[in-house]
Amino acid sequence: MTYTLEQLSQDVRRALTSDSSAEGKKKVCEHLSRALLDKDLIARHVTAEQCKPRKVLYEDPELGFCICGHVYEDERVGTPHDHGPAWAIYGVAAGTTEMTEWKVKSKGSGDTPTLVEPVGSYAMRPGDCQFYDVGVIHSPKMTPGTRLIRIESGNLDHIQRSNIKAA
Repeated sequence: MTYTLEQLSQDVRRALTSDSSAEGKKKVCEHLSRALLDKDLIARHVTAEQCKPRKVLYEDPELGFCICGHVYEDERVGTPHDHGPAWAIYGVAAGTTEMTEWKVKSKGSGDTPTLVEPVGSYAMRPGDCQFYDVGVIHSPKMTPGTRLIRIESGNLDHIQRSNIKAA
């Protein structure tokens, strides 16, 4: 049976309403993993024509979370970043994403960036999800043809990100 974007959005809303803690985000990951493995849902919503490189597929009018589709036809190497005051859940539908997590080496202020160093990396493959809480610094490297669904606590188009650089 096909899982729909509407079902995913309802499941995410229920999970976050019943438990807004990190445990609630783990429940969101379970729903997202189901969506990532649904070929019909991905073929309908996460296409290069719609999501190159990013499109908000759903924005919840009450809680403010967004479900976003991302398509990277070429390799993409992201820089270390957090999502400012927001959390995000990355999920892989196609391709591989090598995610690196970072720790703060020296805290910046004003125009001086926060300097970070890597602490580990891992590969995310179709069906894999990872929750990044507020302030967790990470950087993705996507293989050509990677398709992602990312759930954000708020629309990141409107959020100021931190000034972070690799040490």
